[in-house]
Amino acid sequence: MRERAGERGAVRTEVPEHIRRLLGLRARGLPAAPRFAPDRDLPGDEIAPGLRYLESRHAPPDLPEHVDARFARHFETPVARADLLCFDTETTGLAGGTGTRAFMIGAADLVHGQLRVRQLLTTTMAAETAMLRTFAQWLTPGTVLVSYNGRSYDAPLLKTRYRLARLPCPVTPLAHLDLLHPVRRRYRGQWENCRLGTVERQLLKVLREDDLPGSEAPRAWRDYLRGGPATDLRRVLAHNHTDVRSLMQLLAVLAAGDDAERVTLAS
Repeated sequence: MRERAGERGAVRTEVPEHIRRLLGLRARGLPAAPRFAPDRDLPGDEIAPGLRYLESRHAPPDLPEHVDARFARHFETPVARADLLCFDTETTGLAGGTGTRAFMIGAADLVHGQLRVRQLLTTTMAAETAMLRTFAQWLTPGTVLVSYNGRSYDAPLLKTRYRLARLPCPVTPLAHLDLLHPVRRRYRGQWENCRLGTVERQLLKVLREDDLPGSEAPRAWRDYLRGGPATDLRRVLAHNHTDVRSLMQLLAVLAAGDDAERVTLAS
């Protein structure tokens, strides 16, 4: 320690900086170390408090005006291309149940010769009702939902959330084309599994880069709600975006049947 004379000749003991740190003391007169705010930026527009909307347009896959969906067994008549809506949710858990909620909904459809991708993201717990209302506006009585394991997971979860929000459920009356089951019938035993990521690699020739696994999505959303950075939540948006685009491409392949290798997929 060093001694220093005060204003009236008194001797004041100065504590070295490393001793101050050990004792948990702060140096007098020195500004606190700057704290850098985390990156909280998210794409899209806030269309309601805590609800963000994203939209993008892409080249469409090669689908006829009326799609032969007999590969799904439950569809004996062609489905109008304009009625197709591929959708996927990102949720707070993988087990389902009333405690699980969707914090993101992605959807892809074909409009004006383009593939349109729309996404809804809640950044507060209270924004769920607004998200459910907005998604309901995307559906009509003639909409045909297209999903990957959505009949077992995404659709039941949304039905539960509409019921808990005391809103009419627009999902229940709609026809639902779940692509997981025809994929399993056609490719089980040929691939190591029939996950969507495997389908993308084997059939669609899609290779994801810097993809955040779906199991990490709940953690990324909770971290953001607690004030953390948006980095991983943006990766969840990218993951969901790829999911719904892949669904439309996969539908084109399955509908083409034995001519699947000649289907031109969007780049």
